[in-house]
Amino acid sequence: MTDLEYGPVELVLAEFDGDLPNPGVIEAISALVDAGTVRLLDLVLIARDEDGTVNYLELDDTGIEFGELNLVADGIAGDEDVQELGGRLAPGSSALLLVVELLWVKNLASRLLESGGRVVDAIRIPAPVVSAIVAEAMAESVAE
Repeated sequence: MTDLEYGPVELVLAEFDGDLPNPGVIEAISALVDAGTVRLLDLVLIARDEDGTVNYLELDDTGIEFGELNLVADGIAGDEDVQELGGRLAPGSSALLLVVELLWVKNLASRLLESGGRVVDAIRIPAPVVSAIVAEAMAESVAE
C-alpha cells in the first residue's frame, strides 16, 4: 500500500460580517475535522480596515474556541499569503483563512497511486454556483 504523507491542501478565505464568525461556522469546521474529512493545518483571522490595511491573528490569539483542536502546521499561511488574500476582502470586513488538508482526497490519491494511477486535476465549483445551476435545471425540467 502506498500512503501519501499529506493530501492536497486548500486555502479557503471565508468572509463574514463582524469581528468573529458565527458560532455555527466554528461548529461546521470542527465537525469536518472530527469526521476526518479535513485536517486543519492553519487558521488565521483576517480583518481589512476601512483604509485597506490588512491585520491578522493566528488561531491562538483570536479567542475562538475550537475545543481540543491541534493545528498540524500552524503558521503555514505566511504573511505574504495573508496580505494577498486579505486584500480581496471588502474594506471594513473580516474573514477566516482556513488551510485544510483534504483527507478524503488523500485517501483516494493513495489508492490511485497504489494502482498506478494519479489525480490529474481537480476543479472546485463554488456552492452558490452549483445551487443556481441545479435550481435552473430543476425549473426547466418542471417547465417541460
